[in-house]
Amino acid sequence: MISKSILSAALFLSATSFANTPDYHQGRLIVKLNKGHELPSSKLIKSSMHLFEDNYVLRSHNISALEKELRNSNAILSVNKDFYAKREALPKAVNPHKVAHGALKNAEYFNDPKVNKLWGFRPSNKKGMNIFAAYDNFDPSTTEKVIVAVVDTGVDYNHEDLRDVMWTNSGEIPGNGIDDDGNGYIDDIHGINTLVRDSDGNATMDIMDGHSHGTHVSGTIAAKQNNGIGIAGVASNVEIMGIRTVPNYSDETDVDVAEAFLYAAKNGAKIINCSFGKSHNEGGMLVKETIDYIGKEYGVLVVAAAGNSSQDIDKKLTYPASFDSENLLVVASNSKLGMSYFSNYGLKSVDVVAPGSSIYSTVPGNRYSSMSGTSMASPNTAGVAAEILSRNPGLSPLQLKTIIMNTVSKSRSFSAKTAAGGIIDLATALK
Repeated sequence: MISKSILSAALFLSATSFANTPDYHQGRLIVKLNKGHELPSSKLIKSSMHLFEDNYVLRSHNISALEKELRNSNAILSVNKDFYAKREALPKAVNPHKVAHGALKNAEYFNDPKVNKLWGFRPSNKKGMNIFAAYDNFDPSTTEKVIVAVVDTGVDYNHEDLRDVMWTNSGEIPGNGIDDDGNGYIDDIHGINTLVRDSDGNATMDIMDGHSHGTHVSGTIAAKQNNGIGIAGVASNVEIMGIRTVPNYSDETDVDVAEAFLYAAKNGAKIINCSFGKSHNEGGMLVKETIDYIGKEYGVLVVAAAGNSSQDIDKKLTYPASFDSENLLVVASNSKLGMSYFSNYGLKSVDVVAPGSSIYSTVPGNRYSSMSGTSMASPNTAGVAAEILSRNPGLSPLQLKTIIMNTVSKSRSFSAKTAAGGIIDLATALK
């Protein structure tokens, strides 16, 4: 079993011992019940949402009074506020522009006109992921569809290179205001928005990207291959489920993240890309327990960015990257020359390396741009994971993670900074 050996006790201490208490959501609490107990009744509880197992979110007009009341109840194991905290700034698009259509000439497999700008597709000896080699003599009819959830700033689902790869909820009739498939969400056609909620605290459905980060991530994973337009995604047979959870200023909360992960898992996603993070774990273990739960119950692998603070996250923890879970794959970034200068690292906490500097991909409005960050290395890895799973659909999250880690292109420059000691290699993994 792969483990990053981060003790829960250490995580809890780091969560409660930092000096400046951050802001928190003024209307909700994260509550975990003791085994065998029911949620106590209280006039202070406006509404409750069951997440999974013994974990609930309670809404209240007076969370301080409710928190005090619940801490005196034998039914309650833990109560946590849903904190905001200082997050790293999201990467920004560099000179967004449109691309002339027309198939690339003399391409062995891809005909997308800008595929040669994807330096991460190059062979492993050129610091790439060996993507081109993985598509030699490839027959796409032999693969199975894989749903990848992009939990991010949203997705431009009308983008010319993404509209044909968007997940569409076939059980839902668009715009009729009815939860046709009975999954608890009304008109969730391409995903949900846990960031913007209605007056009752329910997630809304507008996943349109108002930043560009989530659209860029989505294109890296799944931009339509061989359509004579723009670029190609790493994976050949995937659908992108868009979940808007990350604000444009990057200050997501644990409740929003947990609900996003649970929605993705329950609606068929097998891989979740998580290109965000924070330096403090204020809200307890909800996100870690959610990752464990969806891995066990739904067979989901979460791929997460290591962060962009140029630091060892074995020593200075960051979340969710520093959580210890066999269903979590953590990714650092490399450039064409070696480790990206901004990338976090950690021999125990970070699993693999993937291209993350100057990554060219889709941005809103049928445009394309480069971005840099472990935010870009994570979707490259999610794309590799999706392609492996598409060709080998029986793999468990742990098996998939193990294959990716055991087939990296090793390098001395990464051996002391990541658990696997190298850059992900799709062609080798598929062998």
